[in-house]
Amino acid sequence: MIQLETPITEEQITEMKVGDQVEISGKVLCGRDAVLPRLVRLYQQKDPSIERFGLEGGVIFHTAVSPAGIGPTTSNKLEIAESIPELSAAGVRIHLGKGSLNSAIVGALNKHKSVFAVTPPVSALFSHRTISKKVLAFQEEGMEALFEIKVSKLPAIIAIAHGRNIFDR
Repeated sequence: MIQLETPITEEQITEMKVGDQVEISGKVLCGRDAVLPRLVRLYQQKDPSIERFGLEGGVIFHTAVSPAGIGPTTSNKLEIAESIPELSAAGVRIHLGKGSLNSAIVGALNKHKSVFAVTPPVSALFSHRTISKKVLAFQEEGMEALFEIKVSKLPAIIAIAHGRNIFDR
């Protein structure tokens, strides 16, 4: 089991391979269909407010945050998948969700030294590993707002790294 603490470095990404089991600790951004395109627009517009999210070396979990807990949503939804190349360019190192991604996304992850990790859909475990949570932006989206959570040993498996895809096996 590889222990990771945010922020994640490019060197750590370089050492990862498909199938590696990781546990992520530290700050993790949570967003999905409603907010990830908005975050991308802020990055594309070079909006200075983007700095407060700490994208460089960051982890984005494709999830909503509700009183019932957190759990991965399907990452190949159009709004989520299209955000991955831009957010990787902005410095996000790990995208966390579920499902396979197309070859263009795999290529973008490789180009920007980022990886995609999948998580088991076990909300109770994730809730137990969540230390704190707060809304960072887009509060009007409710549980789909951009959240920052602090986690301890959130489990995941590297599914896409360096142009390789676990779903192609």
